[in-house]
Amino acid sequence: MTQSTPEAGKDPAGIGQEATVPVPAAAGGGPVSHAIFRLARLHRMFAGQLLRRIGLHPGQELVMMHLWELGPQRQTDLVRLMDSDAATMTRTVRRLEQAGFVRRRPSPTDKRASLIEPTTASHALRREVEQVWSHLETLSTTGLTNEERTAALHTLERLEQNLVRAAAEGADTGDVGGAAGAGSGSGDE
Repeated sequence: MTQSTPEAGKDPAGIGQEATVPVPAAAGGGPVSHAIFRLARLHRMFAGQLLRRIGLHPGQELVMMHLWELGPQRQTDLVRLMDSDAATMTRTVRRLEQAGFVRRRPSPTDKRASLIEPTTASHALRREVEQVWSHLETLSTTGLTNEERTAALHTLERLEQNLVRAAAEGADTGDVGGAAGAGSGSGDE
């Protein structure tokens, strides 16, 4: 594979494995972010392959997991649980409904809402989803010691917390590195 820089795909010390995606020189300021991108892409690809065998697409299994565990839910509650948006959840629920894994029924407490509930057919799928997730975990963590798995999970949780905090604080994502204000004529000219 052709790398864009001599150190591309290596960890900061230059001793890592080659990246599966060439690391562009412009990503040099974000090696962790680029690694997350690559990992997420591969993880989603493997998840998609494994889930397709049982009739699901990535993300649908997470909706089903919540329904199996919590029971019937309003669609708005699923949006909140999944940290999703209404349009994506509407498409996901519609596809799960067409596949026969969920059904809608009127809410007994709110005449304007309906509840999404798992069907009997979906309960038969639960064990297969659990096996897919176990297999995906094995694929992802092969060769790691228990201590390395724990450390990796801790690091991923910290990264997630950082981004959740940045979102809550309204981190300015538009003014990257001060470039947006440079040369705008708003200075002491």
